[in-house]
Amino acid sequence: MRTKLSEFDYNLPEELIAKYPSDYRDESRMMVVHRDTGLIEHKVFKDIIDYFDEGDSFIFNNTKVFPARLIGNKEKTGAKIEVFLLRELNGEAKLWDVLVDPARKIRVGNKLYFAEGEDEDLLVAEVVDNTTSRGRTIRFFYDDEQNDFNTILEKLGQMPIPPYINREPEEMDKERYQTIYAKTVGAVAAPTAGLHFSRELMKRFEIKGIERAEVTLHVGLGTFRNIDVEDLSKHKMDAEYFQISQEATDIVNTSKKAGKKVCAVGTTSMRSIETAVSATGLLKPAEGWTNKFIYPPYEFSIADSMVTNFHLPKSSLVIMASAFGGQELIEEAYNIAIKEKYRFYSYGDAMLIL
Repeated sequence: MRTKLSEFDYNLPEELIAKYPSDYRDESRMMVVHRDTGLIEHKVFKDIIDYFDEGDSFIFNNTKVFPARLIGNKEKTGAKIEVFLLRELNGEAKLWDVLVDPARKIRVGNKLYFAEGEDEDLLVAEVVDNTTSRGRTIRFFYDDEQNDFNTILEKLGQMPIPPYINREPEEMDKERYQTIYAKTVGAVAAPTAGLHFSRELMKRFEIKGIERAEVTLHVGLGTFRNIDVEDLSKHKMDAEYFQISQEATDIVNTSKKAGKKVCAVGTTSMRSIETAVSATGLLKPAEGWTNKFIYPPYEFSIADSMVTNFHLPKSSLVIMASAFGGQELIEEAYNIAIKEKYRFYSYGDAMLIL
């Protein structure tokens, strides 16, 4: 029996899409879904600590979002062009894969200029290749001996909040569209399940003896790309870089061997660890690129619980949540979330699947 994309569709009222985060990270609402009994509870996120004990471990994705959205002007015409940085191809040559909008106005050889306020141009880019209808390869140039490229990006770039939030990025997004434990720069979207964790909550975890393992998966636009095939076995995910250290492996495997809980924080953490399963069903160190697409039916090897947000219809994220929680139960949970007016998507509320 093939799993169909249409099975993961639902209607969401526009007003339930969260445009802003909760006032405090750990005080968003949290739906708790029990796979063994089908029980669904309504809690506040900081209550998550009540479901875990000493020796349990959490797996966090420590990727850091960089300000990937640049607004520039085209040479001669001055036309406003948005450039969305996807992936660095060559650090020394400053070559990047990007999306440009509007794409029809940009050709190979065109130059784009980026400046901060009324300052002279801090950054110039030349289009060196066309790859897709919207994609381009561009080379950046700058004459600033005081600052490196990342520092210039911090000045000029905006946080790449998702388009469905339907507003311009604001100053507070620089902090709130980033987990508190973000450290490895490379993502163009936040691993949003982690946005609910506050420093206070992490300290309470530490005091209770709950272990913390960190992995890295640089979230790309492929995670959010529309699935355009009905038969999910035919969908191909874009590859994303991931890394799992020996230290993280030891923490997780110690919990597993002791019969303790292992909780994956977010679908990106789950994809990382499911890419690195040993022959004995334990986690192993790994580094490289993963295009793993998890859809029902799927047997998970490492984590026995997961924190996630409420995701877009027919997205790879809601499909993975359904694979982990069970299609019928997650469908019921989403129906209840809409009825109870939970907040959806990146800045929305959380779900804990046990």
